[in-house]
Parts: sequence; C-alpha cells; structure tokens
Amino acid sequence: MKIKAIIHEAEEGGFWAEVPALPGCSTQGETLEELTENLKDAIALWLDVGEDEIEPESTDRILEVAV
Repeated sequence: MKIKAIIHEAEEGGFWAEVPALPGCSTQGETLEELTENLKDAIALWLDVGEDEIEPESTDRILEVAV
C-alpha cells in the first residue's frame, strides 16, 4: 500500500509530516529517517484504530501529474 504524506521542516529543527488521506494522522522526527519510521508507525496505528472510529472529513483527491 502506498500513502502520500506531506513533509514539513519544523521551525525548532527536525521534520513533521501529515497524511491528508487520514485525518489527524501526523508525526515528527529529528531526521528524515526517524520521521519515515515514525510515519509508518502512525499510519499503521491509524489504519488499525482510526478507520473504525473516524469518518473522512473530505472527499478531496490528490492527483499526481508528470510535466
């Protein structure tokens, strides 16, 4: 399964990420490697718990376009 995440640089250092397709799914890490591992854990937890309890807030879609 592939899920897109948006990665941001944190003002205080490190990174944080959010998963638009999974409302409320976000995490942080000091390095991109740590962020990636934390993101995998956050997504897995959301899919295990969240999908039964959280209704998607939006029907927006993300389209990937090559130019």
